Amino acid sequence: QVQLVESGGGLLQAGGSLILSCAASGRTFTNYHMGWFRQAPGKERNFVAVIRRSGGNTEYTDSVKGRFTISRDNTKNTVYLQMNSLKPEDTAVYYCAASGSPLPTRYDYWGQGTQVTVSS
Repeated sequence: QVQLVESGGGLLQAGGSLILSCAASGRTFTNYHMGWFRQAPGKERNFVAVIRRSGGNTEYTDSVKGRFTISRDNTKNTVYLQMNSLKPEDTAVYYCAASGSPLPTRYDYWGQGTQVTVSS
């Protein structure tokens, strides 16, 4: 089992910045690709970003490219999502997730989520 705990959400104005953190415990952190997802009210949960086990490769959904940065500190078992130039449409509950698959196509563990609200 892997336990994931997100933090760092909040309420802020458009154009602002926020850093989300996700602390992992339970199993070897470097065995997992780590992803961020988000779910807006009344919508499905969608992929935001992923970082591979080693931290060398990252991928982003198009709407956040150039604004969000995913990173991980394997010494702290923590993954981060730096969010800049936030827009009202970024408002959602943000979840981190861990994938133990060879490729990050299936996520085995999920955090409880943290709310990000961006006002216009």
